[in-house]
Amino acid sequence: MDTKQKQRVALSSFFLLSGICFSSWASRIPTLKDQYQLSDDVLGSLLITMPASALIGIPLSGWLISKYDSRIPLRYASFLFIASLLAIGFTNSLWTVIAALVVFSIALRVINISINTQSISLQEKFTKKIVGSFHAIWSMGGILGVLISTLMLHFEISMEWHFVTIALLGIIIIFSAYPHLIQKDKAASGGGFKLGKPSRYIMLLGLLVFFAAVCEGGMYDWNGVYFKEVVKAELYTFGYLLFMICMTISRLSIDKLIEHFSIQTLYMASSICVMLGISIAILFPVFWVALIGFCLVGFGISSLFPMTYMLTSKAKKYSVGIVISIVSTYSTVGLFIGPPIIGYLSELFGLQNAFITFLIAGFMFIPLSMLTFKEIKKMENT
Repeated sequence: MDTKQKQRVALSSFFLLSGICFSSWASRIPTLKDQYQLSDDVLGSLLITMPASALIGIPLSGWLISKYDSRIPLRYASFLFIASLLAIGFTNSLWTVIAALVVFSIALRVINISINTQSISLQEKFTKKIVGSFHAIWSMGGILGVLISTLMLHFEISMEWHFVTIALLGIIIIFSAYPHLIQKDKAASGGGFKLGKPSRYIMLLGLLVFFAAVCEGGMYDWNGVYFKEVVKAELYTFGYLLFMICMTISRLSIDKLIEHFSIQTLYMASSICVMLGISIAILFPVFWVALIGFCLVGFGISSLFPMTYMLTSKAKKYSVGIVISIVSTYSTVGLFIGPPIIGYLSELFGLQNAFITFLIAGFMFIPLSMLTFKEIKKMENT
């Protein structure tokens, strides 16, 4: 295996680990809700912890990427990620859960920016598109994580030992994959992060990931609760599992689809899938019908982040790592608003009606993608 293939496998391992850990946490949210007897609005407030903490991680990760090779913050953040997951599982105090979520969220943000920076750098070594495949592997990690969660729930294994299993797997991945990551990828120029108004193009990319984060983050956090409380499914992780499988299938094909269709067309298709899927889940909260709806949402959401990250390479003002960091600020705000607002709206109008939020967010990809590609044409003509 040549060097670039080893680098691809190593980076894929970190995408996989991120997906496993995140889905392990997300699929256990109903467990925490029951353990601490949380109402929907209190759960929404708890979920604010993650995006609020991630806001700290954005400037931190941007600074780290500009000062060091991206693999260095990736290594340390990965260990913190695993340690905080263990803390969530072993504590009996809600305040300790909140503290652990702060560390978990900051580490996750540093990991996301580091692995996406590595993916854009590695793409330059390949002629075919490979960025989408990394996001597909993240989704595979999500599937693996929720499968493990489903087995743990089925055999009534405690959350503590569930997270110990995930931590041991994570440590093995970090030690085996880290030596093969891309080295010396720190940008020679455009790496300094300066406060100021972003360019119109970067702002549009940010708005695209903002609404993607509202949909994706909200679906991660409220999928299981929706199937448990609205659909009345006993094995409530099944909806999450199918959602992740559809995301993975779509992300595995996104690189090929981009070769045959324009990215703008795929944004339109994503918007239609999200709106149609959410409408089905809201109007027909019956197990198999709702599953079809959530599958469509998975197909629609899956390509939004990889496509938008691909477009960051067209920005001129900053290096790719810094652009990803800036754009990630918008996604974090989306995560900040999405899951908590579902909780508050659910308390007022019911969870079923609160999901209309995702319908509105899904529509926004149409006008925003049109404006983004108009901006690309302007940049190409200047």
